[in-house]
Amino acid sequence: MEDMMPLMARATERTVELVRKVRPEQLGLSTPCEKFDVKDLINHLEWVAEMFESLADKGPRLEQGPYAGDFPERAERTLTAWSRPEAWEGTSAAMGLPMGVLAHMYLVDMVVHGWDLARATGQEYEPDPEAVSRALHFTDQMVEMGRQRGAFGPPVAVPDDAPAFDRLLGVIGRDPAWKA
Repeated sequence: MEDMMPLMARATERTVELVRKVRPEQLGLSTPCEKFDVKDLINHLEWVAEMFESLADKGPRLEQGPYAGDFPERAERTLTAWSRPEAWEGTSAAMGLPMGVLAHMYLVDMVVHGWDLARATGQEYEPDPEAVSRALHFTDQMVEMGRQRGAFGPPVAVPDDAPAFDRLLGVIGRDPAWKA
């Protein structure tokens, strides 16, 4: 918990900043995440925040609701839920995975979807290098399960000596060169 909470908080705060800067006319723009336009991506982030708050509270896996425009508030509640030591204990009955694995899943969502949103809306994005390293290590271990569950797409080839963030994007199915 001690090493993950700062990473989760920084990644969440950066993504919250990006969401706050999205203008209404940008909601229909395409994103690197093929199944989402900007509004759908923010809605997905709302769901991620709400679901991971529930999971930290040992609650159920929630279904995604309609777009509400309240990601920053949901993200704050998620971080509050994960800041309690008991959130990290055991395995999630709802997901069948250790809580530490779920925390890493959340981190990957914040880091990668932050990039998705920044690319789609023309914002600057510099993910935390430590969060990228942690997310890359995690995805390297969990990529097949992620693909089976539909969380990751087919890999995109990137050079072995590419920056860690580009390798992370390629592993989960994003093209680091994607442009709006």
